[in-house]
Amino acid sequence: MTMIDIPQGVTVRIDGLKISAKGPHGEVHKTLSKLVSVKVNGSKVDVVSEDKSLEGTTESIVKSMVHGVTSQYTRNLKLIYAHFPISIEVKGSDITVKNFLGEKQARKARLVGSTKLQAKGQSVTVSGPDKEAVGQTIANLRTAMKIKDKDSRIFQDGIYEVDGGA
Repeated sequence: MTMIDIPQGVTVRIDGLKISAKGPHGEVHKTLSKLVSVKVNGSKVDVVSEDKSLEGTTESIVKSMVHGVTSQYTRNLKLIYAHFPISIEVKGSDITVKNFLGEKQARKARLVGSTKLQAKGQSVTVSGPDKEAVGQTIANLRTAMKIKDKDSRIFQDGIYEVDGGA
């Protein structure tokens, strides 16, 4: 049995297999395995399972949800280019990458969940309460900016992580 503390200002609700955490930086929803029993007891979340690895995974998911709604996950990225300046625009949940490798056609990616993207010059910041959604948004950007039909050792234009983030 594992017990996770719920900080003040955060509410955790469980409805069947669905768990949600709500805090000052947003709300995160997940669906858990039916092999794990999760209960809220006052200011603690109890996780019980006969499978210890599944219990540990569920504990980690709940902790990351609580961490995300109290202090967001933020990743700092940098646009790198040799000749053609890249620009990024966000409209709703659509990300448009313009002038990548001098291409006339813009490349598209998508924001996942309640993730936010801010682009100023070459620096790009991706942040949100859901760790998985932030990571998937970055993966969508990297996939959209994948260089095809050129040697990646020579053409190294793209988006790269500047620091480890939180």
